[in-house]
Amino acid sequence: MRRLLLASLIAFYVLPATAAAAAMATAPLDIETIMANPDWIGQAVESPYWSVDGRSLYYSLKRDGSPVRDLYKLDPASGQSVKLDPAAMAQADGPAVFDREHRHAAFILHGDVFVVDLASGRRQQVTRTPQEESSPQFSADGRALQYRDGNDWYSYDLASGVAAPVAVLNFADDPQAKQPDDLGELQLKLFKTLREIKADKQALRDEDKALDAADPGRAAAPFWLGDKSRAVDTELSPDGRWMLVVTVPKDHAKGEAPKVNHYVTDSGYTEPKDARTYVGRNDPAAQSLLLLDLHNHQQYPLKTDSLPGIKDDPLKAIRAQTVAELEKAGKQNEAKALKAPEIRAVRIVANAEDGGGGGIAWSDDGSHLAIQLRAIDNKDRWITSVDFSRHALVSQHRLTDNAWINWNFNDFGWLKDNRTLWYMSEETGYSQLYTKTLDGQAKALTSGKFEVSHPLLSDDGKWFYVRSNQVAPYSYDVYRLPVGGGALSRITNYQGMDDFKLSPDGSQLAVLHSSPYVLSQLAVQAAGGGTPRELTHTMKSAFTARDWIAPKIVEVKSSHGAGSIYAKYYGPAGETDAPASRPAVIFVHGAGYLQNVTLSSTYYFREQMFHNLLVQQGYVVLDMDYRASEGYGRAWRTAIYRQMGHPELEDLLDGKAWLVQNHGVDPKRVGIYGGSYGGFMTEMALLRAPGEFAAGAALRPVSDWTLYNHEYTADILNDPQLDPAAYQTSSPIEYADKLQDPLLIQHGLIDDNVMAADSIRLYQRFIELHKQNFWMSLYPLERHGFVHADSWYDEYRRIDELFQTYVKPVKSAVPSK
Repeated sequence: MRRLLLASLIAFYVLPATAAAAAMATAPLDIETIMANPDWIGQAVESPYWSVDGRSLYYSLKRDGSPVRDLYKLDPASGQSVKLDPAAMAQADGPAVFDREHRHAAFILHGDVFVVDLASGRRQQVTRTPQEESSPQFSADGRALQYRDGNDWYSYDLASGVAAPVAVLNFADDPQAKQPDDLGELQLKLFKTLREIKADKQALRDEDKALDAADPGRAAAPFWLGDKSRAVDTELSPDGRWMLVVTVPKDHAKGEAPKVNHYVTDSGYTEPKDARTYVGRNDPAAQSLLLLDLHNHQQYPLKTDSLPGIKDDPLKAIRAQTVAELEKAGKQNEAKALKAPEIRAVRIVANAEDGGGGGIAWSDDGSHLAIQLRAIDNKDRWITSVDFSRHALVSQHRLTDNAWINWNFNDFGWLKDNRTLWYMSEETGYSQLYTKTLDGQAKALTSGKFEVSHPLLSDDGKWFYVRSNQVAPYSYDVYRLPVGGGALSRITNYQGMDDFKLSPDGSQLAVLHSSPYVLSQLAVQAAGGGTPRELTHTMKSAFTARDWIAPKIVEVKSSHGAGSIYAKYYGPAGETDAPASRPAVIFVHGAGYLQNVTLSSTYYFREQMFHNLLVQQGYVVLDMDYRASEGYGRAWRTAIYRQMGHPELEDLLDGKAWLVQNHGVDPKRVGIYGGSYGGFMTEMALLRAPGEFAAGAALRPVSDWTLYNHEYTADILNDPQLDPAAYQTSSPIEYADKLQDPLLIQHGLIDDNVMAADSIRLYQRFIELHKQNFWMSLYPLERHGFVHADSWYDEYRRIDELFQTYVKPVKSAVPSK
């Protein structure tokens, strides 16, 4: 192996460039190369944004041999790019927001707030603190810049340069509001001096209130919000009149956190660390809404008990069945605990990049507020407006899903008229874009059997820019349409578009795009369409010189009425007639709700190279977007509700049949592997369809869904206490007695997402069941996503050996282990 690597290096440095490239292109692949530190491939362009003046673009690149991201500044006109040193970074812009008249811009740089006068170019640093300020926004009248530090909001007056807190939130009881008890009343009755002292204190408070009302330069009076809750989010209206406070109970019980043991440590001692809690052991805390009137210093709770359907129980049938079974088993206390709530608890739907405020949207002028709420049982999503005169929520849109509301497609906001809502909804079965006036009917701006996402409203309020796969499920580009409705026009033609940013003047689009063997690169083009100008090339010749197999996107027909299952097929170049018999491998992507069959670069770039190696060794490979995958609409996503691992297995078996029928694959020589959800599916495939796969490798698999987290699992399987049947149906450990085919389990020991205990418990079940041909390899310094090249190499060396032993040979010749 070392001789092979040395020969490659000599060829690179000694031979002419074209000869070296040819040598690289034809050199056989090996696991040590493809699982090496991926810096040899190149780096993806990350996080692009426009400069304040719109003349430059900034982007980040990972530094070779380091996790550090360097910041680059690029001139779109010339294509010249320069890496910024620390001094230049201190003068860089951050992603900017603008006032309505485009007189000022503001951004966050190294956690501090900066403001720029666009006419003069003068730049002013507003804060210099050890805290991380965030969320800059200009006031509706353009006279102030508002920003936050945690949940505290500040306003910076552009004319005076004075910054002050907008409101002071005290989560305690107002000491002045405490009323005397009967003993205190007696004291006041008996002693004149005490009455005088009390009267003097009240006079001082009244004077303070009068001065506060007359002098806006005085500090804001505190709000006393009680000691029973704490804030998880606050959002300030642009006009400075209102603040919305989102709270949770302070005493919300936390479930016991399991421990993850770190065995290889700096200290030399085993170090146990807390991990996340299990599903059903720590339900999310219900959230409450409090509206603060900052001008009149009043507070009003916004009650959710009038939302349509809030008193319904969508889990009524499942609840009744489970309660009956518990009562029959004599478990009266458990049955009583499953009593349906009178009013369902809700939470804000967060969909903001900074992790907060995504479920709250103020109109630009601050006159309207919209709040997006989601039931904790995950069956309903409401978009509400706020009636400020009644201090009440008004339902504007309700989305109900018998399975679960999608994690994506919850974007919403206001048009520039400050009175019309726009929002995304999956109500037709596919994510589409809608508008609605507060007293009118909703209007669909897009429609069809394709997904629309990432909506961006142009600053002039005339256009929506969106990401869509209108042409084909696997092909993504930027589209735009008029705000009032009209044709959805395709703006880019990459088929692998990853992200886009509109320039400050709205005339240009910065576009991140990629392809199967090209990581995200940056281009710029006119916002209305046209020929793009490519600006970056960060791939390395050692990678690009190779003759990689272009994955062929194919449609596998479902034998279960699900339509077409899209997949990527990897086979030998120039393949015509298939041989009579060949081995195959099916790869199963992770996350469940993830789309891997696209024309973009893939998260699974190492696996993609491994598939090239497998083809080199005589296999063919199929990579499927089984049911549950993203990009194919609601029905495809929710097919797994209460039965994870069942529709997906049907699709994988259809993929195997397609390989047998169309590519001469021996049905007895098909292997399967995948990580995370793909590892879970590998176990389900071997345990629920014994004899269908010659061998499988399950990487960091979920083996028992009762041990996974709440946020993901409860959406799909409900709570385990309420719906134990769904967990029993969906967990590989329940089928352990069916193991008959070789299974390799691989897990990072410090994985705090899918914990190694998952795999160890299944391993123990196999031991007790006296099973054979199962193995486990553990990686002491790896979490859920492996990061060390040695671990990647060892992991895939073992997978390769598994397939070489049990899949590639004719099955009758497979040795027994």
